Amino acid sequence: MTVSGHAGASNIELRHLRAFAAVARHRSFTRAAEELLITQPALSRTVAQMEAGLGVRLLDRSSRGVALTDTGAEFLVHAERTLAAFDGAVAAARRESVLRLGFSWLLPDPWAQRAIAGFERATDARVELVRCDDPLDALHRQAVDISLVRGGRAVAATVRTVHLYDERRVAVHARAVAAGDGRETSRSHPAEPTADALRWQDAHEWTLVVNTVSGTTGPWCWPDGDGPRRYVETANFDEWLESVAAGRGIGIVPEVAERRIHHPALRFLPVTGAPPSPVRLAYRPDTGTGGVLLRRFLDAALDAAATCTHAGEA
Repeated sequence: MTVSGHAGASNIELRHLRAFAAVARHRSFTRAAEELLITQPALSRTVAQMEAGLGVRLLDRSSRGVALTDTGAEFLVHAERTLAAFDGAVAAARRESVLRLGFSWLLPDPWAQRAIAGFERATDARVELVRCDDPLDALHRQAVDISLVRGGRAVAATVRTVHLYDERRVAVHARAVAAGDGRETSRSHPAEPTADALRWQDAHEWTLVVNTVSGTTGPWCWPDGDGPRRYVETANFDEWLESVAAGRGIGIVPEVAERRIHHPALRFLPVTGAPPSPVRLAYRPDTGTGGVLLRRFLDAALDAAATCTHAGEA
């Protein structure tokens, strides 16, 4: 059976092959339509289009049912091989597909686990976690495909963001200095607050330790210079953490830090009146071939965020 010379053969698509193969397998348009989740008239038209394109009759239709012609039986062998090869190629490509998610510190839980699991189940692709001091810079350099960013700082015009949810802010500060025998001295640590909570409106009294690269709280959070009068600048999460632990000042972070940071020199306090800290995904819309995977991850990320009813769950 030679059909390559027929003018209509170039219009044959995979959907035609799948439709024909389903009818041939079930010997029924009705059952094949149910399998393919399309209507029977649509299925009949699709098979008829393929027969017209090939210029041959593949199926005998009668009141007793559907049967393959001799040409149809021969064509079915090649059609099934083509479909199997295509499906195998897609599966192999998906197994090799990787989406690189950039983050600077403490991926929020359980959002991250839910989003990654949902995406990988839906696509057979894999999420590669990339820790970087500046996730937006990594996105610009195309070292990652999408980045998780916290806080409300502006992004470049070439970057798009999707808001996931908001996190509640808490304060963290150094505990009292311990003596050599392990007992706390009577002198409080210079950076240790004396109250059981901090008030956002008292920020001018703080010395605030700021991660200038990927932190969530800094001078940009207070309009018109109403924020702290003194800042200690750091360039990454580890520097920020150890600077707070060393008593250089107070840190303000999303409450996920209280659950995830276990540092013997640190103590957490509530912050009253503080605005929430937004959690966003940032990406470049000019991602080319990675755009499909990126959109699927955004879908999974938003689905996971919807299950986190407040910041304490995410």
